[in-house]
Amino acid sequence: MNIAIILAGGVGTRMQQEVPKQFIPVNDKPLIIYTLEAFQRHPEIDGILAVCIDGWHDILKAYAKQNQITKLKWVVDGGKTGQESIRNGVYALKEVCQPEDIIIIHDGIRPLVEESILSDVIVTCRMYGNAVTSMPYNEQIFVKKDERRTEAYIPRETLRRVSTPQAYPYQKLLWAYQKAFAEGKGIYGSAYTNTMMVDLGETLYFASGSDKNIKITTQEDLELFKALLSMKNCH
Repeated sequence: MNIAIILAGGVGTRMQQEVPKQFIPVNDKPLIIYTLEAFQRHPEIDGILAVCIDGWHDILKAYAKQNQITKLKWVVDGGKTGQESIRNGVYALKEVCQPEDIIIIHDGIRPLVEESILSDVIVTCRMYGNAVTSMPYNEQIFVKKDERRTEAYIPRETLRRVSTPQAYPYQKLLWAYQKAFAEGKGIYGSAYTNTMMVDLGETLYFASGSDKNIKITTQEDLELFKALLSMKNCH
């Protein structure tokens, strides 16, 4: 099986809205539903687990039913951090998954994930044992000496920027989260599954990415999403 863990546990304070950012309506449909629809449409996704902010479970289920998201089979509580939320999703699948089932982790506020990106992350995971969506880094990166000065840079040819979706076999994912939380390694600050895996000594493999796969965290991101959505609907 291929099961998606969709993260919808954030509060979204930067968006300055009365509702969590994943539930902000766009064209009378919440952001999270656009994300779920991408996974619903993909023929290789067998089920969806949503990690949802407390108090919004029934609302999410109602929206999913209204929009025919039949692959949404589980809704579990988020944690205090992103890593706790992902861990909650992974642990909730203990009685469901076989060791080699592929788990695709994706941010609920990346609603424009394309079918080809999902397909490549699954294929790459099957071939190499994991997959992280990635893109070239096209800006120059300088290392700060202090607040005003720099004397060093990082060649951009050596860099990749990564995001979600990411994919891992369930057995490896369960092992990693048990070990990381037992040892307090790779779970703090901005840590994510990919950085945690590297902290645990794992080698990661790049899958295809897309500039359209934006993460919506600010009002400007939301306006960009609306523009991209409008362009998509015109074709």
